[in-house]
Amino acid sequence: IVPRSPFAELILAGFEPWLRAGSVRRVLDIGTGSACIAIACAKYLEGATVDAVELSPVALEVARRNVAKHGMEGRVRLLQGDVFEPVDALRYDLIVANPPYVSDSEMGELPAEYRHEPDLALRSGVDGLEVTRRILAGAAGHLESGGALFVEVGDSEQRLQQAFPTVPFLWLEFERGGGGVFMLTREDLARHRHAFCSQA
Repeated sequence: IVPRSPFAELILAGFEPWLRAGSVRRVLDIGTGSACIAIACAKYLEGATVDAVELSPVALEVARRNVAKHGMEGRVRLLQGDVFEPVDALRYDLIVANPPYVSDSEMGELPAEYRHEPDLALRSGVDGLEVTRRILAGAAGHLESGGALFVEVGDSEQRLQQAFPTVPFLWLEFERGGGGVFMLTREDLARHRHAFCSQA
């Protein structure tokens, strides 16, 4: 899939001011795809190691090549599996995710160039939130105290807010364009865990 994520701006800023400079030691990247976000996190978050999870074996092969190309074999660990499944009970200071977030109805309306990309990387159920719901349900159990979750949901932003109206999603703004990215602290995730689990 062609990377279009605004995560680059967050990574270059070290995820400040939401995380303290130098506080990120372990990162989890869910749905890593070609591993561009995982590699960038390893490069710009000094001393951090990254676990990068991907369901598709084909995408993981591309990720392996990219990790090797950038000399990040010692900093980025690639894991095959679905969402939190491959990491067991491990905890992280930062979880990032750019999961599939296109609804079934929207798939047919995508621009032509998107149709060359894997369905698995785009489609996420009837409302586009199937994978995001599972990430929200499990994130608190995989974050250290003071940790945070950052997820890109693109045009599914309004549907997510409607699904969880009491959750204080912080929607981020980007100087270089892009949107549909929210942040939640571990405390927020734990506080609303029942709501997340009831829909996962």
